[in-house]
Amino acid sequence: MDTAVRIVVFTAIVLASQVNCQEGILHISNGVIDKEYCLVYNQSWTPLSQTLDAALQYPLVNLTSTLLCDATGIQPEVVNGKALVVMRGVCDFSQKAVVAQSLGATLLLLASNTTLITPSANVSEYSSVHIPLALMRYRDLLDAQQVFGENMQVKLYAPPQSKIDPSIVVMLLIAVVTVTLGGCWCRACERDRLDCVLEGGGDSKAEGGDLFLYSPLKVIIFVGLMSGMLLLMYFFYNILVYVIIAIFCLASASALFSCLDAVMDVIGCGTVSFSIKNCKLSLRSLVLAAVCISIAVVWGVYRNEDSWIWILQDLLGIAFCLNFMKTISLSNFKICVILLSLLLVYDVFFVFITPFFTKNGVSIMVQVALGPDAAGERTQSNMVEVPAEPQAPSEKLPVVMRVPRFSAWALNMCGMQFSILGFGDIIVPGLLVAYCSRFDVRINSRNKVYFISSCIAYLLGIIMTFAVMLLSGMGQPALLYLVPFTLITAAAVAGYRKEMRQFWTGTTYEREELTAP
Repeated sequence: MDTAVRIVVFTAIVLASQVNCQEGILHISNGVIDKEYCLVYNQSWTPLSQTLDAALQYPLVNLTSTLLCDATGIQPEVVNGKALVVMRGVCDFSQKAVVAQSLGATLLLLASNTTLITPSANVSEYSSVHIPLALMRYRDLLDAQQVFGENMQVKLYAPPQSKIDPSIVVMLLIAVVTVTLGGCWCRACERDRLDCVLEGGGDSKAEGGDLFLYSPLKVIIFVGLMSGMLLLMYFFYNILVYVIIAIFCLASASALFSCLDAVMDVIGCGTVSFSIKNCKLSLRSLVLAAVCISIAVVWGVYRNEDSWIWILQDLLGIAFCLNFMKTISLSNFKICVILLSLLLVYDVFFVFITPFFTKNGVSIMVQVALGPDAAGERTQSNMVEVPAEPQAPSEKLPVVMRVPRFSAWALNMCGMQFSILGFGDIIVPGLLVAYCSRFDVRINSRNKVYFISSCIAYLLGIIMTFAVMLLSGMGQPALLYLVPFTLITAAAVAGYRKEMRQFWTGTTYEREELTAP
């Protein structure tokens, strides 16, 4: 993987950001048959009852032949006191709601052919709408018509959902174990590299072709190119998302091979070699390569199957993060501080500052991470006679660990709900942990003080991230907490041990390696 590809991938892995999904249940009946469907609503705009019994029931009027951007051609007596369903698109959610309200409708449902998003509006528009508003899938409406015909009574409700889910614990374990294993792997590689240097084995970097970041200017350029790549993905998402998917398949398959090959070496699994036309091949390598490529291909083909593909994505993601930590070497603590600080500023800027510059008020980071449907309505047509066929699921960047929420109540209706954590929230602080692990080898620290303390700092930082997320009810940019926790802890340990000068500039062994011809 060359430097350009690394920049593309590294840009993608710092994009992940959690976004709350406010899902509810649409209960439809005709007095004899009952059936429930998924809906998405805005809790601050449309508070719903928590139980079916407490929800109000309304007869449903199907007007999906119109977009309801105005009241033209609609008789108020047809919709007065009833629930109304129209097609999503062209005009804002609030405009449709105001028109429906003026006609006397008591509830508005928007049927959507695209990914369901949380309906939103300007603060001033919330106060002008006094009826419930929610989105439903158009295919669900078609199904309901087949089951109930035109005689449909609807209720909307949203059972309470626990904020604290066991999936958070699983996600925490994945993150901490991945960072810890990455540090241990880097320690073993550094010990082998140091032995090579001490034995006069020549270039100690020959083992893995590592990319060393040792120049502040190189780091600044690296982050600058990441920013440019992020902007390109913002403007050309529909094209570049497939480039990122292809790169992820190749990179994760290679990373999984590297990880499994290292595991085979540790457990002492031998191999059988043979030659074909003077080319020496290893049977173990061929088998591992076939397995890893197959896993990556299966993920690529079934990447939108939420029910089980998350297992393969997490497996490939863990291997990717481990291999990235092993491959990218930060030469000293100064480079660590510069890189992590710049990435923290990068993260905060594109999450919190860019909403002031975008037309829809959504951050560039969120729009790129969640795909084109994150920005709201993007329908281009001016009229709808016959609704189009449902669109395929929009592609998402494969740059997050995903674990299903075990306590989710609407899995079968709205799709599986996930707790997510971006690869960048593992790799970025993981690079510092890897440097601390290598530094322990260089100073011959038997108690691994730098590595252990940095792992503990990462654990505390990720716990703080989840705690703030649960208390605020909003997804958090984890680097905002992980970077200070890990950097301050590493600096404190170096200062307490009076090794800051070595830790800041790198040991003699490291400097000699970087200046070797």
